[in-house]
Amino acid sequence: MNMYKPKDSFELTTNLTPKGDQQQAINKLVDGIKRGIKKQVLLGATGTGKTFTIANVIAKTNKKALIIVHNKTLAGQLYSEFKELFKNNKVEYFISYFDFYQPEAYLPSSDTYIEKSSKVNEQIEMMRLSTIQSLATEKKVIVVASVAAIYPSVPPDTFNEFRIILNCDSIQDLRQLQYNLVKLQYKRAEDVLKPGTFRSKGDVVEIMEGGTNNYKIRISFFGNKIEQIAKTDPTTSKLIEIYKTYVIYPANEYIANSAQFNESLKRIKDELGQRQKYFKTHKKLIELQRITERTNRDLEILQENGFCSGIENYARHLELREKGETPYTIFDYLGNDWLLVIDESHMTLPQIRGMYFGDTSRKQSLVDYGFRLPSALDNRPLNFKEFESKVKQVIYVSATPGEWEKKESNNLIIEQIVRPTGLLDPLIEIKPTKNQIQELCKELDRQIKNSEKTIITVLTIKMAEDLTKYLKEKKYKIAYLHNELNTLERNQVINALRKGTFDAIVGINLLREGLDVPEVSSVVIFDADKPGIFRSYDALIQTFGRTARNKHAHVIMFADYSSEAMLKAISETKRRRKIQETFNKKHHIVPQTIKKAIYDGLDNKADAKAMEAIFYKKTKSNNKSQTRAIAILKKRMQEAAKKQEYEQAAYYRDLLFELESKLDT
Repeated sequence: MNMYKPKDSFELTTNLTPKGDQQQAINKLVDGIKRGIKKQVLLGATGTGKTFTIANVIAKTNKKALIIVHNKTLAGQLYSEFKELFKNNKVEYFISYFDFYQPEAYLPSSDTYIEKSSKVNEQIEMMRLSTIQSLATEKKVIVVASVAAIYPSVPPDTFNEFRIILNCDSIQDLRQLQYNLVKLQYKRAEDVLKPGTFRSKGDVVEIMEGGTNNYKIRISFFGNKIEQIAKTDPTTSKLIEIYKTYVIYPANEYIANSAQFNESLKRIKDELGQRQKYFKTHKKLIELQRITERTNRDLEILQENGFCSGIENYARHLELREKGETPYTIFDYLGNDWLLVIDESHMTLPQIRGMYFGDTSRKQSLVDYGFRLPSALDNRPLNFKEFESKVKQVIYVSATPGEWEKKESNNLIIEQIVRPTGLLDPLIEIKPTKNQIQELCKELDRQIKNSEKTIITVLTIKMAEDLTKYLKEKKYKIAYLHNELNTLERNQVINALRKGTFDAIVGINLLREGLDVPEVSSVVIFDADKPGIFRSYDALIQTFGRTARNKHAHVIMFADYSSEAMLKAISETKRRRKIQETFNKKHHIVPQTIKKAIYDGLDNKADAKAMEAIFYKKTKSNNKSQTRAIAILKKRMQEAAKKQEYEQAAYYRDLLFELESKLDT
C-alpha cells in the first residue's frame, strides 16, 4: 500500500564470482574511485570478462553509472548483460530513437536541399523516456547508452516541473486532471491505450505512461476525491500494485515550458528580424525569402499547436538559453556523484569528438543559405570540452586504450589480462610476401586437417575478390565477407563457417563484433607491414583477438619488414601471453576451446523461409507479413535475452531494425 521507495544500493544478482585476474582489477578500480581519482583505464584483453568487472565496480562503489559505447549493437548487448546482473535495480537503455535518419541538409555545389526524413522506433522512444524518469526519481540507476547521450535532451527543471503528483484520499478535480494530462503531452484514447495516452470512463481515469506499455495506472474517483491509485495489467486489468502517492511524468521526452512560451516566440521573431536585415544588407534576396517564409510558417504552427516540424532547431529559444550556451543532456540528470564508463574507448572517444564538428558543418550551410536561423547551430551535441567538463569520475575500458586516455589518466592503467577460461593470446609468425599464396594454402591445408577454421584479412576489395576466386578454383571452401552483406546474409556466412560449409572467410575489416567464433584458431594477415588504420597497433591487437576463444590460437602476418605497429603488437601479445601462462601454471589451469551453440537464426523453418522471402523481395510484402515477421523477431530477441544469449539477442535486434527499414522502402 505504500509509495514505491527507490533503492538505496546496487545488488548484483548472479552466482558468478570473479575469476582470473578480475578480482585484482576490481579492487584497484574501486580503490581508485574511493580515493577520488578522476580517470582510470581498464586494459582488458579480449575475452577476459570486462563487463563483469565493471558490474562489480558499480556494485561496490554504489554510484549511479552511465556506460557509453560506440554503436547500438554493443549497447544492446551490454544493456542485456547489465539487466541480468542487476535484476533488482533500474537498468536503462538510451540510444537514438531513429531506425532511419536522414538529417536536413543543403548542398550548395548542386543547389540541392534535402529534407529531414526519419523513422522513429517507438520502443526505443519509450526506453529513452524511461531513462529520464529513472534518473529524475531513482537513487541507483545504470544507463547503457550510445553516443546519443551527448545530444540535447529536455532540461531537468522543465521535466521535474511538468509532473502530476497524485495522493490517495486527496481532493482532485477529474476535469483538471484531464487538462493537466494534456499539458504533459498525453493524448486522449477512446479504445486501446498506447504509451502516452489516457482514457476516462465515468469516475475512472486510466493512463499508460510514455515510458512503458507493461502496465497502466488506474485512478478511481469518488466525487472529487481520489479513492484509489492502482497499477494494473494493460490486457487483463488485473491488479498489480496499489499506491498512496504516485507521480505522473510527461508523455514525451521533449516538452515545452508553456510559462515561457511567449517569450520564446518573441525571441524567434527578433532573431528573424536580425537575419532579414543581414540578408538585405548583403543583397541575398533568395536567402531572405527562404528564411522569411519558413520561419513565419513555423511561428504560425507553433502558436497554434505548440509544436512544429523541426522544432528542435528552435531549442535555444524555447529553453531561453543564450547563444553558444551548453545544451542540456542526460548528464544533467546524474547529479554530483556518478561514474562514467567509456567502453571500447579507442573507438568511442573519437566518435564523441567528431559529432560536434559534423553537426556544425552540416547546419552551417543551412544557416548560410537561409534555410535555418543561426540559433539552429545551438541544437547540437556537446563539444568535447563540454563533454569533459561533465565527467566526475571515469573508467576508460578497452583492449587497446588510446594514447589520449593513457595520458589523461596519468598512465594509471589497471590490467586484466588473464581469461577466466585460461585461454592464451596467440602465437605469432611473420612470413615474407614471396610465395605468400602458397604459404596460405599450406596453412589452410593444416587447418582443414585439424577441423579448425581460418580468417583471412586483406587491404583492398580487389584483392579480397581475386583471392576468394583463386582459392575457390583450388577447391577450398571460401566465403567473402564484405560490407554489402545484410545482417541475415552475414549471420548465414558465419554459421556456415562454424558448421564446416566453409573452411575460411576473407574480408577487409573483420574487426567488428559478432566474429568471436570459437572454431577460428588461425588469423592470416596480408600486407601486415603497410601503413593505415587496418594495420595500426590497435587494429592488429583487435585482429589477433579473433582467435581468443580457441586453445590453438595463432596468427600469420605476411610482411617484408616489421613495421613499428607490428613490433609493438607482437611485443604486447608476447607480454600478455607470458602473464597468462604463468597464471595458468600457478593455478593448474589447462586452456580449453570455448564451446558455443550454433544458431541458425530461426528455429522454425517456415518462419525462416518467410523471413528470407521478405528480406530478398521474393514475395510482395504486406502489412500482415510485416507484422508477423516483426513479431517473430521480437519474440526471439526477448527469449535469447532471458537465456543470457546476448550475442543472439543482438543479432535478432539488428535483423529487426534492418527488416523494418527494408519493408518500408
